[in-house]
Amino acid sequence: MTNPIVTIEMDNGDLIKLELYPEIAPNTVANFTHLVQKGYYNGLTFHRIIPGFMVQGGCPNGTGTGGPGYTIAGEFTSNGFKNDLKHERGVISMARTMAPNSAGSQFFIMHAKAPHLDGDYAAFGKVIEGIEGVDHIAETPSRPAVIKQMTLDAGDYEVKEPKVSN
Repeated sequence: MTNPIVTIEMDNGDLIKLELYPEIAPNTVANFTHLVQKGYYNGLTFHRIIPGFMVQGGCPNGTGTGGPGYTIAGEFTSNGFKNDLKHERGVISMARTMAPNSAGSQFFIMHAKAPHLDGDYAAFGKVIEGIEGVDHIAETPSRPAVIKQMTLDAGDYEVKEPKVSN
């Protein structure tokens, strides 16, 4: 099976290609690909930018307070789900509140290694091309980082509705 590839096209022309790992976090990948396919992320921003740590996007409000209207269960070790993908530079993971099953649409891409997140957040893919796009976001936090569009090359991966927890 080929893994799904998501391309993030930024408004400045940067392209960030992500390979997603359904074998590591199947429902998280189902959720993300479903949202990408619906055009959910088009026009949203990276609203939380911490150079040397991560860049976070996917909030419809642009503030870190919104989501798609549902949540999914967290696919990570401290929530009883085996996920060994480490939070290293370029890894994409789901953002959430303190509640383990509160992820919705917000995600973050690691700008640098952060082992303290391992086992507590649902990592589900990594940047395979265009890591400099992540660098541009991280290194210019005062400039709005707008996602022009996200596109999905599903390959032979079948996009499904995610299993929601609320």
